Amino acid sequence: MADIVLNVEVREKTGTGAARDARRAGLVPGILYGGDKDPVAISVKMNEFKKALYTGKLLGHLVTLKYGKETQPVIAKAVDMHPVSDTPWHFDLYRVDAHQQIKIEVPLHFSNQDASPGLKRGGTLNIALHTVTVSCAADHIPEELVFDLTGKEIGDSIRVSDLKMPANAQAALSPDTVLASVAGVSAGVEEDEAAEATTAEGGEPAAEAEEGDEG
Repeated sequence: MADIVLNVEVREKTGTGAARDARRAGLVPGILYGGDKDPVAISVKMNEFKKALYTGKLLGHLVTLKYGKETQPVIAKAVDMHPVSDTPWHFDLYRVDAHQQIKIEVPLHFSNQDASPGLKRGGTLNIALHTVTVSCAADHIPEELVFDLTGKEIGDSIRVSDLKMPANAQAALSPDTVLASVAGVSAGVEEDEAAEATTAEGGEPAAEAEEGDEG
């Protein structure tokens, strides 16, 4: 079961004014939805919510919601932060069964960049996706997906099919989806740099010289 427990209160009123009142009372307003039940306006004490959030195990993880003696496994789907104070402003929780199959985005990281010959020669890791949608049980959500860049050369692409998925989890994307690639300096950039160097030395680009000869 989940490590984090959120003690929630049910809010009788909804809307902007009600959410503002909750924040004034030291609460973070949120919504509980999903399953075969209607959405419910809830709130959590600000200090408790911050403590749960800063563990790094709230968003995108299985969490136990507690209301009085009732408990409900939920997934924290979204947390909005205030743009100025950077404090939790609103959150969404989604009802699930602990063993229910769900689709959720999992962070993607790349390791051993110093063991990539392409990157060591000055190549660049172009990351197309920072998360991967994964199908798994709600109580077996991977913390992260890590791809080892050892041996990767310039021109190599990393696709979904190259990932080593944890047990009981599958990528919910096409196997051919490109996650990242190791790129070198593009030909266009090299040509621009060469042209700039020629101009700086007082010469003219070859194309301009040819146009002069045509007159």
